[in-house]
Amino acid sequence: MSPIQKVPLFTKVLVANRGEIACRVMQTLRRLGIPSVAVYSDADAGARHVREADEAVRIDPAPTGPQTPVQSYLNIGGIVEACRAVGADAVHPGYGFLSENEAFARALGEAGIAFVGPGVEALTVMGDKISAKNHVAGFGVPVVPGIARPGLTDAELVEAADGVGYPLLIKPSAGGGGKGMHVVECADELPRVLATARRVAAAAFGDDTLFLERLIRAPRHIEVQVLADQHGTTIHLGERECSLQRRHQKVIEEAPSPLFDTPLGAETRERIGKAACDAARSVGYTGAGTVEFLVSDEAPDEFFFMEMNTRLQVEHPVTEMVTGVDLVELQLRVAAGEPLQLAQEDVRLNGHAIEARVYAESPQRGFLPVTGRVEFLSEPAGEGVRVDSSLGEGLEIGADFDPMLSKAIAWGRDRAEALERLDAALAGYTVLGVQTNIEYLRLLLADAEVQAGHLDTTLIERRLEHLAFREPGTPEYVAAALLSERIGEPGAGTGPWRPDSWRLGAPAPSRVTLGTPDGGVATVRVAGGAEPTVSLDGGSERKASLAVVGHSAALELDGEPYRYAWAVSAEDGGAGRTLFVGDGGWSVALPVLDRTQRLGRVLDGIHHHPGEASPDVRSPMPGTVVSVAVAPGQAVEEGQPLVSVEAMKMEHQLVAALGGTVQLHVSVGSLVKADQVVATVVPAESDPATTGPAATSPKET
Repeated sequence: MSPIQKVPLFTKVLVANRGEIACRVMQTLRRLGIPSVAVYSDADAGARHVREADEAVRIDPAPTGPQTPVQSYLNIGGIVEACRAVGADAVHPGYGFLSENEAFARALGEAGIAFVGPGVEALTVMGDKISAKNHVAGFGVPVVPGIARPGLTDAELVEAADGVGYPLLIKPSAGGGGKGMHVVECADELPRVLATARRVAAAAFGDDTLFLERLIRAPRHIEVQVLADQHGTTIHLGERECSLQRRHQKVIEEAPSPLFDTPLGAETRERIGKAACDAARSVGYTGAGTVEFLVSDEAPDEFFFMEMNTRLQVEHPVTEMVTGVDLVELQLRVAAGEPLQLAQEDVRLNGHAIEARVYAESPQRGFLPVTGRVEFLSEPAGEGVRVDSSLGEGLEIGADFDPMLSKAIAWGRDRAEALERLDAALAGYTVLGVQTNIEYLRLLLADAEVQAGHLDTTLIERRLEHLAFREPGTPEYVAAALLSERIGEPGAGTGPWRPDSWRLGAPAPSRVTLGTPDGGVATVRVAGGAEPTVSLDGGSERKASLAVVGHSAALELDGEPYRYAWAVSAEDGGAGRTLFVGDGGWSVALPVLDRTQRLGRVLDGIHHHPGEASPDVRSPMPGTVVSVAVAPGQAVEEGQPLVSVEAMKMEHQLVAALGGTVQLHVSVGSLVKADQVVATVVPAESDPATTGPAATSPKET
C-alpha cells in the first residue's frame, strides 16, 4: 500500500453515525490529517463520538416517521444540510442507519458530496436480499433453497412454505445484522410468526417485504471481505468466521476461519474467495464490502450465498489485524478515485484475530438490553489487544439505540494465543454502573467446542442453559457494606462519626441492608473497634478490613484477600444509592436499602413463592409499547401474547403466566420502565379488588 499522502484526500469528512464505529472512523481520519464532523441527536449530545470529532452538528429527527432519537441519524436532508453547513466534501456512513441506503447515496451525489461506499447500482441490487439472491444466482454463485420474489403476501408465503421445507427461516428483504429473522419449525406457527416478522421489518427497516429460506441445521457463517476500486480491480482479504451467534446476531468473530485449516479447506477458501469477488463484480462494486455465506459443517466444501453487506462490518478489525491494512483508509482512497495499491497475490494472512462484542444487556434475563450510567470505566490494553469503544465515564446508556458498547479484539501468532489474549482482555474490563455481557463472553470462550474451533450458529443456544453465571457471595456483600459505611449516609458524617465530628466511646454496631440480584435482602452487621468484625444475615462474626484507593478496594476477610473495583451511584435526588463492585470482567449492583425498601422486599418474598405464577405482567426492559394483542377484560390463556415492547432495536413479546381476565395498564406508544407492570391477569376465581396494589397502582397506569 502506498505511503500516507501529505495532502488530505478530502477537505473534511462527516461521519453519519454514532457510537464506537464513529469513533473508529475518526481515528483514521485523524491519522490522515482529515478534519472530522460528528452528527448527533439530543439523546447523544454528550456521547464520546461527539467529543472526539473536530466539529459536531445536531440533527433534528426526520420530518416523517416516528420522532425518536434514532430518526436523527436517518434524516437524509438534515445530514446533507449539515455537510453544506460545515463544508464537508465526503460522508462516511459507518454501518447501520444510512450506510446501505441508495436514496442517501443519490442525495449526496446530487449535492456534489462523495459517499464513502459503493455506487447506487450495488446498493440497489444488494440492499434487497431477494434481488441480491436472484442476481448472484445468475452469475453462478450458489444460493440457499427458498422462495424470494418481491411483493409476496402472507398467503403466498404460507402456500410456498411446504415446497421450501421445514424448518425454515423468515427473513426481511431490507434487513441486516440478523435483525428481524424468525425460525419456524412447523406450518401451524407460520401465520402468527409472519405477522410479527412484518411488523418488526416495517419498524426496523421501513419495508415489510419478507422471503423464506430453508433453515440449514448446524451451519457455519463464513463471510469474505472484498475490496474494489473504480479502475476494475477487485480482490478479497480472506474470510471471517462468524458462527457464534445468538438470535442471528454475531457475538464473537475471528479471522481466518478454523474450518479451512485443512488441505480440503484451503481449496474451499480459494473457491469461496473467488465467488465473493464474482458477486462484487456482478454489480460493479467499489469500496469495502462483505459477502456472507453459509457453509455446512458436515460438508465444508459446500457453501451458499446469503447476502452482501455493502458497507464496513462490525467485525472488520479482525481482518485488519491479520492483513495489516486499514480498511477505513482504503475506503477513503477508493472513494477519492485512487487505484488499489494491493493485488490479490499481495494479500497474506498473518496469525489469528478474534473479536468479542460488549453489550449493555443481562445474560441472566434472556440477554435483554439494559440501561444505566457508566460510573467507572477501565478498558483493557496490552500486546496484541485492541479496543474499539464508545464508552466513557458518566455516559448515560439509554434505550434508544443498539446496546453494543464496545469491541475487544485480540491478535495472536495462532488461534490458541488469540483466544488466551482475548480472555485476558475481557478480564481486564471494568464497567460499573451498567450491566454487560462480559462474564458471558468469557464463559463462551472457555467452552471446549469453541476452544477446539468446532463452531456453528446454534452452538450458543445449546450451551446457554449449561452456563453458570456468578452470583455475589459473602465477600462482595461485606465489601459493599464496608464501602457504604465509608461513604456514610447522604448529608451525614461517615462511619461512627457524628456530623459535628465528636463521638463518645467505641462506635456502636451498625447494620447495612443490601438488595440482592434476585430481589431479596442481605444484611451485614458491622462492629467497629480496633479489630472490626462483620456478620452476614445473622451468621458468625468474621474479621474484616477494607483499604480503598480511588476506585480500587482491597478487602481482607478472615485473612483472605479480595480485590474489587467499586463505584457508587445516587438515586432519587441523593436519598438512595447503589454500590457496584466487580472483578475479572464481572460486576454486580447492590442497592443500599432503607427500612421501607427492606420491608417491601421482605413482604414480596412472603407473598410470592418460587415457581408460583404471578398475575402481574412486567416489562423486562425499558422501552416503547409497539402492539397490544388483547382488549381490556378479555379472557386469556396461559402463554397467550398480551403486549409487545420494543427497545434497542429488539421487540419482546410479553405473555400471560396464567389464565384469567386481563387488565391493561398501557397502550400502544406508552413508554415503560424496566419491571413496570403492563398488564395483570386476574384468575377466574379471584376478586379483582384483592389482586394486590400492582393491578390498580396509579404508578402503573
